Amino acid sequence: MDRPDQEFQDQGLTHFDAQGNAHMVDVGAKKETERKAIAIGRIALGNKAYAALKAGTSKKGDVLGVARIAAIQGAKRTSDLIPLCHPLPLTRLAVEFELDDENHEVACICTAQTFGKTGVEMEALTGVQIGLLTIYDMLKAIDKGMVMKETRLLEKTGGKSDFKG
Repeated sequence: MDRPDQEFQDQGLTHFDAQGNAHMVDVGAKKETERKAIAIGRIALGNKAYAALKAGTSKKGDVLGVARIAAIQGAKRTSDLIPLCHPLPLTRLAVEFELDDENHEVACICTAQTFGKTGVEMEALTGVQIGLLTIYDMLKAIDKGMVMKETRLLEKTGGKSDFKG
């Protein structure tokens, strides 16, 4: 191959320049569209931590309220945390939590939206992870064995391709 980046581009890896160095993708020529991504992740808690979360008796306060704000802040700061992400003017961030009493799990669902030239999957995924980490942080005095799991993209719309998982 004449160009070192061709192998990466053939594999759909666009974050490499002609010399094979990592770089931020140029989205200048892309069309602006409405873009939306929804991500989900779960945290499994022990009996005591789940009971404290559900009853609102954690010594650190409103666990899910703080986790919601943290998830929103985390999603907004995605380009500061992930080196090659573009900073985006987000038009909407919504965070929901679903409690699973049977399995003592909390699902965090983050929806990110923008009108722009690149997608918001990373923002939705980052929001989920920061929300789950905040739940861990606020309940770790009760349970250090919590497990974050199954973080994934549920849906992506806008841009070249849509995804529904």
